[in-house]
Amino acid sequence: MVMGEPRREEYKMQSFDAATQQLLKTALKDPGAVDLEKVANVIVDHSLQDCVFSKEAGRMCYAIIQAESKQAGQSVFRRGLLNRLQQEYQAREQLRARSLQGWVCYVTFICNIFDYLRVNNMPMMALVNPVYDCLFRLAQPDSLSKEEEVGCLWLNSECLPTVRGDFRGHHLLGRSLVGAFKACHSTGQAARPGVYPEQSAAQTSRLRGFE
Repeated sequence: MVMGEPRREEYKMQSFDAATQQLLKTALKDPGAVDLEKVANVIVDHSLQDCVFSKEAGRMCYAIIQAESKQAGQSVFRRGLLNRLQQEYQAREQLRARSLQGWVCYVTFICNIFDYLRVNNMPMMALVNPVYDCLFRLAQPDSLSKEEEVGCLWLNSECLPTVRGDFRGHHLLGRSLVGAFKACHSTGQAARPGVYPEQSAAQTSRLRGFE
C-alpha cells in the first residue's frame, strides 16, 4: 500500500456520512457491538444509489461476515443481507420501472455478492436463480436498447464462468448472452462511450465457452 493511501475498506466508506462510517468501521472490527441487520440495510440502500460502491460492496460484506463468524459464530449480518436482496429481487421489475440506475446498481451489487459469498467454496444456492434471472433480464430486447443496461450486462458477465461451471442447467443463459452481445456488436451499442469498452477482450473470452 502506498504511504498515505487509505485502506480499500476505508476508501469505500468515504461516500458515507460520518455516523455511518463509524457504524461500518465498528461492524468490521467489533460486529457484536452494532445492529447488524441495520448495517445490512445501510449497505444495500447505498448500493442501490451508488453504482461505484455497488461494484465493491461485496468485499466489505464478506469482511463483516468473517468478523461476525470469528467473534460469535453467528450469521445475523448474512441473513439480513440475503433477506434484503430477496426483497429487492422480488420487486425487481418495479425497481427497474422506477429507477433504471437503481436497477443497474442492484444487479451489479447482487453479482458482486455472488462472487464473494461462498459455502464450501461453492456459490450460495440462494443467489443462483436471482443472479440468473437478473442477467437474463438484461439480455432481453427492451434492455439491450438502453445503454445503462447493456453496460451492466457487459460488466457482470464475469459471473458466467461460475454459473456455467457449477450450474450446468443455466447454460441457456450463456447462449442467450452470446446472442445479446453479438446483437450489440452488430449495432455498435457495446462500443459506445460509457459502456465499459475496456472490458471487451476479457468479456468476449468468458463468453466463448457458450458458443
